[in-house]
Amino acid sequence: MPIKTNPADFVAWFRSVAPYINSFRGKTFVIAFGGEMVEEGHFIELTHDFNLLAALGIRLVLVHGARPQIEQHLAKKNLADTYHQGIRLTDCETMLCVKEAVGRLRVEIEARLSMGLANSPMANADIRLAGGNFITAQPIGVINGVDLQHTGSVRKVDVAALNNRMNFGEVVLLSPLGYSPTGEVFNLTLEDVATATAIALDADKLVFLMDTDGIQDETGDLLRVMTVAQAELLSERPQSDDIKLFLPCAIRACTAGVARTHLISRHTDGAILQELFSDDGIGTMVVESTLNTLRDATIEDVGGILNLLVPLEEQGILVRRSRELLEREIERFVVLEHDHRIVGCAALYPFPDEASAELACMAVDPQCRDRGYGEAILEHMANLAKVQKLKKIFVLTTRTAHWFLERGFNESDVTDLPAQKKSLYNYQRKSKVFVRTI
Repeated sequence: MPIKTNPADFVAWFRSVAPYINSFRGKTFVIAFGGEMVEEGHFIELTHDFNLLAALGIRLVLVHGARPQIEQHLAKKNLADTYHQGIRLTDCETMLCVKEAVGRLRVEIEARLSMGLANSPMANADIRLAGGNFITAQPIGVINGVDLQHTGSVRKVDVAALNNRMNFGEVVLLSPLGYSPTGEVFNLTLEDVATATAIALDADKLVFLMDTDGIQDETGDLLRVMTVAQAELLSERPQSDDIKLFLPCAIRACTAGVARTHLISRHTDGAILQELFSDDGIGTMVVESTLNTLRDATIEDVGGILNLLVPLEEQGILVRRSRELLEREIERFVVLEHDHRIVGCAALYPFPDEASAELACMAVDPQCRDRGYGEAILEHMANLAKVQKLKKIFVLTTRTAHWFLERGFNESDVTDLPAQKKSLYNYQRKSKVFVRTI
């Protein structure tokens, strides 16, 4: 961010990420990345981002893969890399290569996460890393007549032990290995370990770093947000190998209670930060249901409503309202939340004797405009007026006449206002009156 050249943009950006910083503190994130990140030399930048997340008070579980490293070890020993229905067959010789590859890779990852270079973004920050036998595994067994031997799946996650380490401020690093009560070691997949761990921890976020930018629609446009139902329909269409691998995991995690699953590109520097600390993100987020909630306001929402109204009041677009007045009239308000953050509001003041109602204090966060939020609030308020047996709604505005005209309002006159509202009309503001029959 060019602080020196444009301080105003920096301040606006910093304020925009503040709600995320506050919201994420103390939350549990599981982040999964493949061995390619280390193999291709891009892991150092990623460690800075992990360090930053940890410094913000986020409880982190990192899950690494090792596919390219395992393939290299197999090639060195002239061993076949055998797959059955997309799952690696792990015989005894392959298992030795898996252990060696995972062990060496883990040491390298731990070394990178321990860096404290003076010129690094998180200089002098200290990541304390934890590892252990947190994953109990079981053999996958025989599939269509083929014994996968030492290839396993997650049977149990030691939640108490993981929470204990994170409660001490440690970042947990999980490898794609699991252990049985009889002392056997099993080769697991990155996605299985990450998904099972996120579900067991009831994590707030599960993040997969992958080759593609996210999930695209039929026209090639990136789908920023998908519900589980939408993802299930999409999973039936032909997809890239990445999406085939990770989309079912996202569906499984969200269905089991993980709040958000993010599918983002590992090729974009700072992808995790861009995805987590912006409204739009840069990848695809899968959620169990819609992120938007339109509901009646409560006294706890006053601060969020004021954040929307005050800038418009300062510009002269809205009439000033004190916090005390807002608190007294809070039952008149509705708020629109996006991912638990208030991004829109409006109030409805009925005049039942004249079968009409005033739509007031309508505002949408500038960062969230052009998403249909204003229309959603307007239609919700119109429906509320209908329920109250009212015949029309009206607005008084100085700046947004065309917006209301485009949505079925007709320009009217002060003389058409309800008598009580007419007596309070401010002739100095010269607000225009628009009416819509409902």
